[in-house]
Amino acid sequence: MPSSDSRSGLMKWLRREPWSSAFGELLERHLGPACDKAGVPLEELSEVIGDHWAMTLWGCAFEDFLTREVEGVGNIVDDYLKRRGWNETAMNRAYMTALRSSVISLYEASDIRPGESFLARDLIRGGEPVRVSERTATRTLKPWDRIAARMVEVRGKTTLGGGVLPFEHELSESLIAALGRILARAPGELADLVADLGIELSPEESASVIDEAEMLRLAAPMVSTYWLNDTLERVLSPAVPKVYNSDGEEMEIFALHYRLEEGVAAEELRAALDAAPGLDPASATFWNWLAPGNDPGTRVEPKARDGLTFTSTMAQGAVVLGTLELKNRTLTLQVNSEPRAGRGRALLDPLLEGLVSAPLIERQTLEQAMAEHRTRGSAPVSSGLPPDEERRLIHAQLDAHYRQQLDAPIPALGNISPRNAAKTAKGREKIASWLKLIENRAARQGPGDPMGDYDLTWMWQELGVADLRK
Repeated sequence: MPSSDSRSGLMKWLRREPWSSAFGELLERHLGPACDKAGVPLEELSEVIGDHWAMTLWGCAFEDFLTREVEGVGNIVDDYLKRRGWNETAMNRAYMTALRSSVISLYEASDIRPGESFLARDLIRGGEPVRVSERTATRTLKPWDRIAARMVEVRGKTTLGGGVLPFEHELSESLIAALGRILARAPGELADLVADLGIELSPEESASVIDEAEMLRLAAPMVSTYWLNDTLERVLSPAVPKVYNSDGEEMEIFALHYRLEEGVAAEELRAALDAAPGLDPASATFWNWLAPGNDPGTRVEPKARDGLTFTSTMAQGAVVLGTLELKNRTLTLQVNSEPRAGRGRALLDPLLEGLVSAPLIERQTLEQAMAEHRTRGSAPVSSGLPPDEERRLIHAQLDAHYRQQLDAPIPALGNISPRNAAKTAKGREKIASWLKLIENRAARQGPGDPMGDYDLTWMWQELGVADLRK
């Protein structure tokens, strides 16, 4: 990003009329629609989203203003350089001139070199990725992150402008689609287009042909509005989606604690559990309770519900209904719904009659469990294994999981398997987007997390899409 010195003169010049009034109108176009929709006064925006993001949005509007003509007086960069350019370094003059002709776009980051640079692929205009020199943002960017920003080229080096907005994948896809519709309409519906964007064009601007770059220049307030609408909605009305298990039951955390009766040896309990159908012993003290009829290698589709579905499976694909652990003469059944707790008790009570006492039942909603997790902190629970061994085991499980997914229907691919999707050009593009999303989410794990450093290169190669990994 540029230093504040490179734009400080322009910022001071902005306080003068007519620039100050004209900028105030443009700032309202960037921030006003989202603030009005959310019922947040513009002057209170920083209290809601924080000073950092409020200043970032101001920066987006400021850089947009640098590219615009004010009726009757011209452009602020031209005016400033004419009157005060002698007071700026050659590099600052070149940077201001580059900002003058810049446009905001949506970019995808890859090949990130922290403290140095990253590759930016323009998701609106296409083309080959560009190497961007950047120190600050590269320390937090993750592979395949998406950002709205201005790329500024000065003396053969490309840098970021000051206004950079992070876009989640779903929001970015929505923005890409909206900008695509605008561009498709532009040649024949200029009047309706500018009305939709809330733009007042000069006669000279109206006479120009709107191409991708011109559309992005005019639509800069729309980018801010998309981002701010989403941010205000998440801050003011955080969504708590319904979460269901594979049986379509709303998830809650249940733990049933069975205490061994006096005189009962742990070996008696193990023998009863090992002999029970549906209980798969993983060790001398741990059992997985598997769904009936789940033959190894058979994939069971979760029941569809309006919300998120969580399914726990063994490496072979069998659905895990719950787990049993024997510790300190207490057997604990843990499941993720009230109906499963009832079914689990119906399974265990006759099986363990005379061996254990009636269970003590603990119940937590997901919200309560998450609040407890935040209170305890987010440090991962140690498996007790050496880090290298733990990583090896986790990576082996991920290998098995993703091997299975190669032949399983994937919603993001139109409910067809990756191998089938790879047979068409459009399918391969969808596979690349799907793999990027997986890698991006993994990269967001904490430092040293085995999930975060799992290498998916083999999937790109096996599916024949390695050339799209850019």
